[in-house]
Amino acid sequence: VQLQASGGGLVQAGGSLRLSCVASGFQFDGFAIGWFRQTPGKKREGVALASHTGGTYYADAVKGRFTISRDNGKATAYLEMTNLKPEDTAVYYCARRLRYGGTWDHLLHYGDWGQGTLVTVSS
Repeated sequence: VQLQASGGGLVQAGGSLRLSCVASGFQFDGFAIGWFRQTPGKKREGVALASHTGGTYYADAVKGRFTISRDNGKATAYLEMTNLKPEDTAVYYCARRLRYGGTWDHLLHYGDWGQGTLVTVSS
């Protein structure tokens, strides 16, 4: 099982980026995929989730600016990020949801974390 995140980079505030998460080794359309982010010294936090049934969930901090989607045929999840802010600077990870219960962003319910891709937003 592998999830590979890519698409990060340096962008000015107000700009946009699209992250991709390519999955392999499991039945992609049977699992929810989440995007998380982490900055040094802080806890990894949920950004968005695309469920395998089509539902989506977002952290309050990114609602209206980020859009999560998935292409089951390509076994890929995307995170379209617009109107980026310096506080969005982080390493972004994707992961497969393995357990349910509680909130969608419960870290312990996720596994098979990708290696992360760095997003840097300059002011």
